[in-house]
Amino acid sequence: MDANLRRQVLELYREVDRAVAEAGPVCLASGRCCRFKEYDHVLFVSNLEVDVLLADAPPYQPPVSADFCPFQKENLCTAREPRPLGCRIFFCDPNYQETGNRLTEEYLNRLKQLAQANGMEWRYAPLHEFLNQQTAEKT
Repeated sequence: MDANLRRQVLELYREVDRAVAEAGPVCLASGRCCRFKEYDHVLFVSNLEVDVLLADAPPYQPPVSADFCPFQKENLCTAREPRPLGCRIFFCDPNYQETGNRLTEEYLNRLKQLAQANGMEWRYAPLHEFLNQQTAEKT
């Protein structure tokens, strides 16, 4: 990913963060959102999001399980700044679900448009698949 596209993705993240803050969902810092299997979640990410995440996230232990996020430690995110859209938008707050779904659709569409405008292939898959693929490519 070139610096210009990275800048555009990070700006989109800032817009998402503002939109979520305006919606005001409640977070109890329970860490449930990161324990995927336990709470029946799947974190899907795009290749653009993975590129940003891996550029700044701390090391993780491969292979990555589909059961939980490898960046969660003691119920907190260790990759908070480069975290993908799903992590920025998802909250357990039942009063926020409709808003969260709308924001997800809107900003995923904008990410896809960024990929297309920059001549990049669009891939969208569970986080663990991208991370395990990345690990396999390094070996």
